Amino acid sequence: MITVGFLASIKRQLRQMCSRWLYLFAMLVIPIVTGLFLLSLMSNGLPMHIPVAIVDLDNSSMSQKLVRTIASAQEIRVVEKAHSEAEAMSLIKKGEIYGFYVIPKDFARDVLGQRSPEIAYFTNNIYYIPSSFLYRTFKTNSILASGAVVQSYLVQSGATDARHTQALLQPVPLISHPIHNPQTNYAKYMTVSFIPSVLALMIMLVTSFSIWHEEKRNSSRQWLQEAHNHISVALLGKLLPQTVIFFGVALFLQSLMFGWGHFPMNCSILQLVATTLLFVLAYQSLGVFICGIIPNLRWALSICSLIGILTFSLGAFSFPYEDMYGGIAALTYLLPARYYFLIYTDQVLNGYALYFSRFYYVALLIYLLLPLIVVKRIKKHALNPVYVP
Repeated sequence: MITVGFLASIKRQLRQMCSRWLYLFAMLVIPIVTGLFLLSLMSNGLPMHIPVAIVDLDNSSMSQKLVRTIASAQEIRVVEKAHSEAEAMSLIKKGEIYGFYVIPKDFARDVLGQRSPEIAYFTNNIYYIPSSFLYRTFKTNSILASGAVVQSYLVQSGATDARHTQALLQPVPLISHPIHNPQTNYAKYMTVSFIPSVLALMIMLVTSFSIWHEEKRNSSRQWLQEAHNHISVALLGKLLPQTVIFFGVALFLQSLMFGWGHFPMNCSILQLVATTLLFVLAYQSLGVFICGIIPNLRWALSICSLIGILTFSLGAFSFPYEDMYGGIAALTYLLPARYYFLIYTDQVLNGYALYFSRFYYVALLIYLLLPLIVVKRIKKHALNPVYVP
């Protein structure tokens, strides 16, 4: 009887998925198109040619040389030479640039007069990733400019040996060797966090929609009857087709990242597949838990959307965990994505032993128990559907 009800629930969900284009659009089109877009956007390893402006208030040969140095950086593209800070700021407000660099008036005269001119640069921190790249590029060029100024001063003071001036400027040279990511390819940890975040959002939305849409259509009693009044069988039959599709989409996107994109993978394929399956099941379980706590289609979708959006910032790597406020940082460990990305860092990227990620796997398994807390509540509302628009 349970097997018959389980098969009936699966057939019912398949009919609903085929009859509404919204299911296939949310489960296939959005994750795949977003994944392809992010992979193409980060195909060079980091955002390139970020539009900026230069405010050169000196217009001397020295300032123009500095402008050419800044413009030669591959991360940025100088699209405007503004005449004032106010003009450059208006370009930021219009969204035409992400930052600008200011060379002060009398820059060359102050340098030759052994005074300390102040170079300023501004970035739009609303866009965290472009502003971070701009800040690094502007800061690097400012340091190089100050080093060139000091070197000119040393030469004027009689230090004619270039090696001698270099030793004074940098007595201890630094050699950097980034481990597991020697090319400093930001796509290797940004793309693999954004794509699963999109997938997590879609999983929760589709899960909550499929459950309480039965209540909206006043068909939840029929849904339970087909499962012989076993709510666990009804939920499993409804979610299993979604699990298969989301799991297949996740594997397809990972094949693009690790196969076509040649992202580093220092663990076995079986381990990666198992982690991906746990990720999908964890977010489905979280979606069911939200539906049980909030038995209303509109509110459940709203809460799932909020948690899904927060996954990009709190659970993913778009903002450093160490710089978050204490209370907000603690919330990151309530999201399955946090444990998934920690597993990715330890296992896939760094190739650590499975022992060091055991607690993260246990955390994902705990999420699978959440539906047990609310399954009776879901059955109660399914038997007495009261749709509140």
